[in-house]
Amino acid sequence: MDMMLLLLIFGIFVGFFIQTIIGFAGALIALPFLLMVMPLPSAIAYLSIFYFISTPYYVYKERNNIDKLLLKKLAISSLVGVVAGIILLIYAKPILLKKALGVFIILFVLNSLRPKKELQLGPKMKYTFGFLGGFFSGVFSTGGPLYVMIVKNATPDVRTFRATMFGVLGLVTLVRIPALAIGGILTLNQLYNSLFVLPFFILAIFLGKKVYMKLNENILKKVILGLLCISGILLIF
Repeated sequence: MDMMLLLLIFGIFVGFFIQTIIGFAGALIALPFLLMVMPLPSAIAYLSIFYFISTPYYVYKERNNIDKLLLKKLAISSLVGVVAGIILLIYAKPILLKKALGVFIILFVLNSLRPKKELQLGPKMKYTFGFLGGFFSGVFSTGGPLYVMIVKNATPDVRTFRATMFGVLGLVTLVRIPALAIGGILTLNQLYNSLFVLPFFILAIFLGKKVYMKLNENILKKVILGLLCISGILLIF
């Protein structure tokens, strides 16, 4: 087994193990491992394949807990953002945007640790953050933290938050896959390599579900902020 396939397996396993537990951050965790052995567009293609596979499972399992009204509000702006992000991924080298996202994530974590009430985002800000979340999902598959800012402030508990995050990211994935294929980023060779990763991906979802059932909400909140901080640092450096 070559190093590329080994790191692909490890990155996807760890990323989707975390994704299953908290509802996001799969790409944020997996991307640094994948970028060690492949260019950014290829890493995004692999992540998109497994997001596409996992989306039906996540959404079906959590369908009753999804905040459907909030999901509808984010839909259009998110889809426009995804298309814009993929266009940039095809025609540019958005490394500075990657570092900017890392800084933004860390600032969000620091703000969340302050002893104050949650920031209430108005309808227009929700559309703006929906676009930005879709945009960074298209460029880096890492729009989750931006959606966290919206969903975390609009949902009453961690269970609803987690389910709604699955819904939003699933919607983004359904648009990203055909856009990547049309742009020539998604290839048959990547689909072939993904077959070797698939058993480890399934294991990650199974183990993640087991761990999630044993964690309480306070621990999940701490995990969310901790992973955001780590991913922000990784994106910067």
